[in-house]
Amino acid sequence: MSAVSEVSVLATVDRRDAYLRELAQRVRRVVPEELGLAEVRDRALSFLNEQTWPSTRQEDWRFTDLSSLLAVEFAPTEVGTVEESNLTDLRLPETAGAQLVVVNGRVSAELSRLENLPEGAIAGSLAANPELAEKLAPYLAQASGGHETFTALNTVGFADAVVVWVPRNVAVETPVQVIYVSQAGDTPLIAQPRCLVVAESGSALRLIEDFWGYSEADQLTNAVTEFFVEASAQVTHCRIQREGKGTVHIGKTAVTQARDSQYVGTAVDFGGRLARHHWEAYQTGEQTTTRLYGLAAITGTQLADTHSLVALSHPHGTVEQEHKAIADGRAHSVFNGRMAVAQQAQLTNASQLNRNLLLSDQARIDTKPQLEIVADNVKCAHGATVSQLQADEIFYLQSRGISAAAAQRLLIYAFAMEILETIEVETLRSRLAAHISQWA
Repeated sequence: MSAVSEVSVLATVDRRDAYLRELAQRVRRVVPEELGLAEVRDRALSFLNEQTWPSTRQEDWRFTDLSSLLAVEFAPTEVGTVEESNLTDLRLPETAGAQLVVVNGRVSAELSRLENLPEGAIAGSLAANPELAEKLAPYLAQASGGHETFTALNTVGFADAVVVWVPRNVAVETPVQVIYVSQAGDTPLIAQPRCLVVAESGSALRLIEDFWGYSEADQLTNAVTEFFVEASAQVTHCRIQREGKGTVHIGKTAVTQARDSQYVGTAVDFGGRLARHHWEAYQTGEQTTTRLYGLAAITGTQLADTHSLVALSHPHGTVEQEHKAIADGRAHSVFNGRMAVAQQAQLTNASQLNRNLLLSDQARIDTKPQLEIVADNVKCAHGATVSQLQADEIFYLQSRGISAAAAQRLLIYAFAMEILETIEVETLRSRLAAHISQWA
């Protein structure tokens, strides 16, 4: 490398470092003093001070270029508002009485509806109930995987947190829906939603997270959700991302599971110009079950990047993962899925499959499924496929009187529905299916 090039690289690194430091200070200034958690935030800030803004020179960010954001001065907002009329089509009838609305990272008491929860269950705002901080201390920002740049940035500067807590042996019959709305104004916005879910031993919960927006202005959503699924608890989680065309969405879901627990998650990405989801599950007990399903349907110049990790460290664990992507136009889909099976995780049964559908010659798919197995008595499999619509399948449907365009829509719909069928809430499933049928 020439001396000029070395100077140029060093200047770029310095610029990235400075941008990250300044952004961290900016988000921290809006943290309400009464929210506390100073020790946790200081630890995250110390970590950030040793990091740099991610670049494509780093293996984990090779396909996700964030350099354009260095020219944008994102600022957190103090408050945000949204009209009830904008939420009408988002509220699900199955979740009536168990709906939390979060605007620009802060829970809105006026828009939330929480009258249909069982006794002892908690669903609400940490900022409105700061006395919860002591109860949450063993959990909040304690999940594995916290040492990641954007997760730490969220910890430094989240101004409120959604708290969902299910007591021991309690089943929450009504699914809990959290609607996250980001509303950019004249200034580019950074919103940092935070959610903590604790399902105590023997409990059951269905949670829907819906990230929504329509703005085409620059905004950055940096969301973190932590799940603690204790012994024999069962959690079903659905995460929908359908934010506006100007949004860069960075999301983290960290799941910590105890023995005999079950976590089933479905993540759907439709929106944003750049969306990246880190999805991590840590099995910390025997006979634990983890099921992850993902779908990204993107077009134009969108980029959807899913990075996942399932870490098994005890015997008799079960993992099933299937991720699908549909890419049209000049869209770019990335899947990097890793399963780590430790020596102690004997008799693991794990499968991982990534299937992709390319609808355009200019669309791009990058996929990297990974199995890292140290244990010797396991049953593990993984695979990936990238294909286009098959001419013989279209021809077959045409021979039954279906037009070529309708045949293509039908095949795309069928491809996506294999993932959407895992969503238990019928209204949500049908709305997402309608989106796919119109999108094709």
